[in-house]
Amino acid sequence: MRAPVLFAACLVLAVLSACDSAKSRPPGAETRQVTVVGTGQVQGSPDTLTANVSIEFTAPDVVTAMNQTSQRQQAVINALVNAGVDRKDISTIQVSLQPQYAGPDTTSPTGYRATNTIGVKLRQLSSAPNMLALIVTTGGDATRINTVEYSIDDRSQLIKDARARAFQDAQDRARQYAQLSGLKLGNVISISEAPAATPSPTPAPRAMATPVPLEPGQQTVGFSVTVVWELS
Repeated sequence: MRAPVLFAACLVLAVLSACDSAKSRPPGAETRQVTVVGTGQVQGSPDTLTANVSIEFTAPDVVTAMNQTSQRQQAVINALVNAGVDRKDISTIQVSLQPQYAGPDTTSPTGYRATNTIGVKLRQLSSAPNMLALIVTTGGDATRINTVEYSIDDRSQLIKDARARAFQDAQDRARQYAQLSGLKLGNVISISEAPAATPSPTPAPRAMATPVPLEPGQQTVGFSVTVVWELS
């Protein structure tokens, strides 16, 4: 009768071993988790200003309209380069030529409007007011300053700092939820992030003759990160 008794004992041990293994093995989809969103922000001082500048002329014919616009915009570019702006920081954004009509019911154009738009990146903020005044002085009444936008040329360190703060914020939240639930925070299961928003350009007036008062202020670099932790 010993053989059946031994067999039964082994069967019990096997069942208990299987139960212990099931408890220690992560159950996959049934793993307890906590998902939190952390945010982090840091501030930095802008070091670059980009101006969106147009020269616009209207003339009875296309050649005159385009020539006047091209000549005046070239004069603006030459003035900026002579004042110390690197030519690589001046880029053509748009060139357009559109017919103009006296009214909605007319089919023959009364003239043509030519527009040439450039982007000017100014890396010396102290000179930006004078550079904008130079653009207006050179371009005259044909000048259109559409927008000015402050930016931080190298945001890599600010992004790293904002990301670190976002993750720390997520970890603090997750740890609190674990404590409130009577559980412990385990391993990270997944991480996903949302990059910071790009600052919007600031509209600028169309006519300026004296140095323009400009204040760069501070810019905020922010990150949002979603982290999933195991709970045990």
